Amino acid sequence: MADELLRPTITANVDLSVRPWRLMSQAYVAFFGGVLAVTLIAFLNARRLGVDAARQRQILAVGLVGLVVSAVVVVLLTEDDASSGLRIVTRVVAVVCCLVQLRIQQPMDRAFQLRGTGHKSLWGPGIAAVIGLGLVELVLLAVLAVAL
Repeated sequence: MADELLRPTITANVDLSVRPWRLMSQAYVAFFGGVLAVTLIAFLNARRLGVDAARQRQILAVGLVGLVVSAVVVVLLTEDDASSGLRIVTRVVAVVCCLVQLRIQQPMDRAFQLRGTGHKSLWGPGIAAVIGLGLVELVLLAVLAVAL
């Protein structure tokens, strides 16, 4: 079925006791934590929503592409000593990746909202992802900038 409105929304692989996170809250994780942090949160949220495995792999692929684009940006901009521009561009890349990942999750999030239950708070996992994976991404990009 090509039309998403005709596709069944609640499937057997959805655990209704686990509530997903609000989609737009993931944008904060993208802005403050980077591509790795938002990809992990989007992937986990997609699993909570019951998004199929192919779409979950798309979320991971978008994250990988975003990380590669961030690496290319770091390599191109470190030669120009544009550190503030570097931070802005890597944040823009992370937010654009987040928007694509949100689009992938959106149909199942609508179905979740129709069930009438509220979303779970992203504060704890979001801060953990921002600090943990944000530092990992920072180290990866710094090592790449120094190596090249």
